[in-house]
Parts: sequence; C-alpha cells; structure tokens
Amino acid sequence: MGFRVLVLDLDGTLTNSKKEVTSRTVEALLRVQKRGVKIVLASGRPTYGVAPMADKLCLGEYGGYILSYNGGEIINWQTKEIIYENILDPVLIPYLYWCAKKNDFAIVTYHKEFVITELPNDKYVLKEALLNVMKIKPVEHFLSAITFPITKCMIVGEPNRLIVLEKEMFDQLKGRMGVYRSEPYFLELVPKGIDKAASLEVLLREIGSSADEMIACGDGFNDISMIKLAGMGVAMANAQPEVRESADFITASNDEDGIAQVVEKFLL
Repeated sequence: MGFRVLVLDLDGTLTNSKKEVTSRTVEALLRVQKRGVKIVLASGRPTYGVAPMADKLCLGEYGGYILSYNGGEIINWQTKEIIYENILDPVLIPYLYWCAKKNDFAIVTYHKEFVITELPNDKYVLKEALLNVMKIKPVEHFLSAITFPITKCMIVGEPNRLIVLEKEMFDQLKGRMGVYRSEPYFLELVPKGIDKAASLEVLLREIGSSADEMIACGDGFNDISMIKLAGMGVAMANAQPEVRESADFITASNDEDGIAQVVEKFLL
C-alpha cells in the first residue's frame, strides 16, 4: 500500500536550527503534493504560528492540513474549515493563573495573531512571540481578558524552578488536563487527551485514509505517539533516544535535510 499522508512536526524536524526550511526540502514537498500526497503540519505551536509555513509549502493549493496546539485544533488549510477543536475547561483556568502568579512566572494564551499576557517584557514571552511570529498583547488582568474559548495556556520561566511547578501541577491536575514541558522554559497546559496521534486518527477518518498510509516525522517526546501510529514512523537523527527507539526509520538531522531525504526515499 502506498503512502498518501505525510505528517511533519515543525521545530527540530521540518525547520533547521535557524528555524528555516531549506530550498531542497521545499522543492521535495511541493513535488510530492503534486503527486497527490496530503501534508499535515503537526505542531505544538498555535495555528497562527504554523500558518506562514503552511503558506510557504502551498498547503492551501494542494489541500493540506494544520494540526496545531499539539493536536488541539485541526484545520483544512484549503477551505480554512476547523475539523476538530478541543477547548480548555474554563473552570481550571484560575488555578493555572494562580500557579503562575505565586511563582512570579508569566502565563500566556493565544487569540488570533496575539500572545496575551500580563508580562509582555518577560524574556520567555518574547521568545514565544518571536518563534511564532506573533504580536504580544499586554493585558492588565489575564483572567478578565479571557472572554473567548482557549485551546492552550503556557507558563514560562526559569527551567529549574519550572521543573518543580510542573510536578506540582501534574499531580494536582492528573486526569483533568495535560501538563508537560515542550522546552525547558515552556510549560504547556492543554485539555485532557490532547495528543497528536489521537487528533490524527480524527483527521484520517475525515479524509478516508488509514494509519498504514501515513508517514509521520518528528523529534520530540510529543511526537512519539504519532510515530508509533504511522505505517512509517520516522525520527530525526537529532531526536531524543526514546523518540528514535519508537521509530521505524531514522533519517538525517534537521540540519541535514532529513525531511527531504525521507520524501526522496519513500515518496519520490
């Protein structure tokens, strides 16, 4: 059975250390889409932060998809239809805010092109906004500013202190929502059951495809579930050992056109 779906994590996978996609990789991904393969960009980034890459790769023209917030939202990039969305329980948001405040950490969420926070000059908030090419919207009071459904919050701060808070929040919220670090200084706070593989299963049903027809490529712990789900699970050479152990194939690193090599080997 041939592969019909190619799922790509962004940071550390599709993009190199400079957060860029090389011309070789872009060319390979455009060629494979012309052959009918659907590309899914699966990232922990907010949708707005994935959109420029989707446009660069012409996902709107070829009917590709964005799977953002680590699986919290799926969008058909051709029609801009939201296929799937998982929202944070609003009852839990005050506790998240209290945890950030008591530790003097910044807490952020996202709305359209904005990163919303009380601490716009925090160095980790600035890093998150730069990574996603989003504007920072300062607010006087975080909870009062949340007048819309949100898919994710994030607490950012000094890594060693954040480890302690992660354990505390994980124990407190176990079974109610997801708590994990995507970077040493980023603590992700997401709805219960958010997982790239679970969301991909929704998408596969929507497009009438199967996991056996899917290649999934990643480098992070949050990519393991989709790597295991896929008919061909691919880990980058720069991935953590546990990620590489879960894969069927290990490609070159993100600084060596690892994704282009996968496309050329298995799809072209």
